[in-house]
Amino acid sequence: MHIGPYALANRLFVAPMAGVTDRPFRRLCKALGAGYAVSEMVTSRRDLWNTLKTSRRANHDGEVAPIAVQIAGTDAQMMAEAAAYNVANGAQIIDINMGCPAKKVCNKWAGSALMQDEPLALAIAEAVVAACAPHNVPVTLKMRTGWSQDNKNAVSLARQFEQAGIQMLTVHGRTREQGYTGHAEYDTIAAVKAAVRIPVVANGDLTTPEKVRDVLATTGADAIMIGRAAQGRPWIFREVAHFLATGTHLAPPLVAEVQRLLLDHLQDHYSLYGDFSGVRTARKHIGWYVKALPGGDAFRDRMNLLEDPQQQWNAVDQFFTQLANAMDRIPAQTSPHTEEQMHLESAE
Repeated sequence: MHIGPYALANRLFVAPMAGVTDRPFRRLCKALGAGYAVSEMVTSRRDLWNTLKTSRRANHDGEVAPIAVQIAGTDAQMMAEAAAYNVANGAQIIDINMGCPAKKVCNKWAGSALMQDEPLALAIAEAVVAACAPHNVPVTLKMRTGWSQDNKNAVSLARQFEQAGIQMLTVHGRTREQGYTGHAEYDTIAAVKAAVRIPVVANGDLTTPEKVRDVLATTGADAIMIGRAAQGRPWIFREVAHFLATGTHLAPPLVAEVQRLLLDHLQDHYSLYGDFSGVRTARKHIGWYVKALPGGDAFRDRMNLLEDPQQQWNAVDQFFTQLANAMDRIPAQTSPHTEEQMHLESAE
């Protein structure tokens, strides 16, 4: 699997998720078997590039190549400038966001809202490709099946994007109208794959190794992209890789290993966000890890009251130490995320 000049480790990708796929999370997923990860979306608004939020999203220190940055916006020239800015700051692949369903993004006609205006969507793709071409930086694009059930235009747009020079397409199997409700469908992804010659990545409801196997077979997709199922369970990538290679399930991780992974994740998280923001933004990650574990809900409630990073780290350490005395391994499957959590992820 290649994107431009870059050979990827495998065809299991981490989806870009606002407020989730920051540098520490991407590094963790790659260490646990993901072959590729895309950053949180970076705005195309020049006046926001120097903000702390954007600078954190554009931080790639110590990240395994290739470094892929997703950009979002509604103006072709601004998107081209944003692409050039991120390339100058280390991006090796630029991804265009036409898939985000969040209201605050779509209300500004960015994200998946762009699928309503095909000429504008194409103009943005052409402008970003032109800005990246002199640097030999490939451009990819993530979209949905369409704006609504009655307006599924992913196939039409896919053909136009291929002609514009887009080198890989990711398709989430829902419309913008669906958000994260209902079930993803894969017929449209299969139709996109049949319509273009560039790699196509399937995304949406990929929660188990069996589901990944079936979706790859059904769609003919070149790769898959996992988002919400990796929250609190980043080792899903090595589980899927093992299953695809052997047809058997990898044993769930030991509690002691998850304890180490989470504690290391927290240290990396604090180093990026600092003490004040680090404690607060780490809470959701800790909550995802412990959600389906014995005593997890009660621990999360107590942990959310802690304001000091060392106290938070110590509390997590103690929780998993006690858990390790009661059980050897993490349960094979966690409970699915609630609808509230799904929308929180996309709205941050």
